[in-house]
Amino acid sequence: MTYELLAFALFASVTLASALGVVLLQDPWHSALMLGVALMSIAVHFVMLAAEFVAMMQILVYVGGVLILITFAVMLTQRDETDDGVDSDEVVQT
Repeated sequence: MTYELLAFALFASVTLASALGVVLLQDPWHSALMLGVALMSIAVHFVMLAAEFVAMMQILVYVGGVLILITFAVMLTQRDETDDGVDSDEVVQT
């Protein structure tokens, strides 16, 4: 087996595992991180195909732009839930 085939098999398994992580993880923050890993490993596949420009655009546009947008959306919309059923935003009046 050549080193190219081993590298391809390694990054293909990383891509598939992280794509499964995006779908199966319940926490949106961890799903967004797995999406970043999947997009970076796809960029590695482009480099292996000698398409360096497409790989750089993959990193700049998708990882640098779209993933940051998803990260901010997750951080701004995620709510803290308490165990007693009372929202942390409610003011308790005595």
